[in-house]
Order: sequence, then structure tokens, then C-alpha cells
Amino acid sequence: MATKCLSASQKSIKINVFFDRTLHPGTLRPCSCVCRAFGTNSAYSGRLICLKTKNDNLQNVTKIRSSKIEPTDYTQEFKKRSSADEVCREIHKCYQLVHNLGRGAVYLGSSRIKPDHHHFLQAMELARETAGLLECTTWSGVGPGLMDSIIKGALQAGKPVGGFKIAKEAGEWTSSNFHPYLPLDTYMTCRFFSARKHGLVDAAVRNNLTDRTAIIGLPGGIGTLDEIFEVLTLIQLKRIGSKYPVPFILMNYDGFYSKLLQFIDTCENWGTVSHGEVDSLWKVCNCNLEALEYLADFYDIPDSRRKFRGRLREAYV
Repeated sequence: MATKCLSASQKSIKINVFFDRTLHPGTLRPCSCVCRAFGTNSAYSGRLICLKTKNDNLQNVTKIRSSKIEPTDYTQEFKKRSSADEVCREIHKCYQLVHNLGRGAVYLGSSRIKPDHHHFLQAMELARETAGLLECTTWSGVGPGLMDSIIKGALQAGKPVGGFKIAKEAGEWTSSNFHPYLPLDTYMTCRFFSARKHGLVDAAVRNNLTDRTAIIGLPGGIGTLDEIFEVLTLIQLKRIGSKYPVPFILMNYDGFYSKLLQFIDTCENWGTVSHGEVDSLWKVCNCNLEALEYLADFYDIPDSRRKFRGRLREAYV
């Protein structure tokens, strides 16, 4: 952008001049009383350009010398960045892994909760019973904390496990890109968070009525909240469940997400979220029994197959 002062009718008028890369180098396109066009991809040096205002009181033509603008080769700059192609290749590998193992229940949760925490035991129990109930693959971030509890629970049920590991968990770089006990063909270590998210979402999408999938949000921190709200947005925009609905459950163990739910109520009161909008996108459950009953009802699973009722620990119900 070049700013020039034009003398017209003995008045000094300040005009903002924008250059148009679609025009021939050295030309400008006047627009109303100011010259507005976009782009700075060519050098405009030493050209005399005529601007004529449309104001009836300003009819004289004034010559100005355009400012020299250094050209920018965006194509060459983009070619230097290989990350776009790398992300595409990694997403393709994520999709291939989902194709190999099958879609199923996707879990989002904290990587910092220790094995002796009761949420760890609750999540393990939920994963075990969900895998048996839906007879599906269990997917997670293949990390420590609740993600590890999910893997152990699904393996107890004898069901397949898959996941997308990331090089950095709980704010720290992992010591290895390899999982300590899962087979290499059941997970992949992602370099890009975007590819990892693509994989987790793809693992939950239903392609037909026989697919039984779910997305389950467990207690977690910033990363978990990021994934939970992204899923909410995708469901809201019909990017997930547009053809076949996918159940989304938020596990509110011990009121963990109560403050978050209050915040959403505040958003509704302020009008930034429609009343009942978020409630229609997920199911908030306070215990495993409530979540499993919801999944069983969602997929019309008969009572004879709801074996979890006699196996849940009363302390975690």
C-alpha cells in the first residue's frame, strides 16, 4: 500500500493506493474516490499513473509516482515447505490403519492420571464393557494415563485395539515412538496433531447401519478439551453423523466436568450458544452404568446381551 497526497481544487486529499496483481505491472485500478485493488506481487517502479476522482468537485487529473514494492514469489516460498505433503501422507496412513483394524469406540482422555487413581480403574472398566457390548475395535491416543487404561480394558475383553500415538504427551516428549506392549501393526506414531485427529475421527465415523462406534470423552486437560470441542463442532456441522449418527458421551466422573457444563449454561444465557444446542450433541453420563445403558439403547441391543449389569463394580457405578 502506498499513501499519496493529491492536490485538487487547492485541497490536499489523502488517497490510499492498493495495487492489483491481476493488472499489467505498473497500472492501478481506481475505485470511487480511493484507488482500491489488491496485491503486491509485481514491482511498480518509476511508472506514472493517472488517478481521477469521481467527486464532482474534484475533476482534475493528478499524476503520482507509484511506490516501489518488492515482488513476493509465494510459489517458491510454498515449495520450500514440505509439511503439507507430509501431513497428507500421514493422514493416508491413519486412514489405512483404521481400514485394517475396523472402526469402533474412540476415547479422549488425560495422559497424566496415574494407575492408582480411581478414574483410571473406571475408564478401564468402561472400555472393557463397551468393547464387549459393541463388539468393536477400541481406539485411543496410545499414550499413558487414561489412554493406557483404555487399552488394558479392551484387551481384557479380548477385542482389537488401535491408536494414534503422538511424540509429545503430558507436555513432555516421549522417550520412544514405540508402545511398550502393543504390536507395531496396531498403532502408528504421528508427527502431526492434525493427522492424529483425522485418524481418531475416521475411526468413529459410521459407514453403514451395522457399524457400532462411539466417541467417549473422559476427564482430561487442555488436549482432551481441544479434542472434545472439535468433535462437538464436527457433529454440530454434520461432518460427523450426517448419514449415520454417532453417540458422543462425556463422562462426568465425580462431577469433573460440572464447571464446564455450567460455563455452557452461561453461554446459553448470553446467547452465544442456542438453548439446548449442546445437549443435543452429546450425552453427559456420571457413571459407567449410565453410559453403557445409553449405548445399548442407542444401538437397540437386547437385554440378553447387556451382561455389564452384573459385572460393574458398585463403587464405580
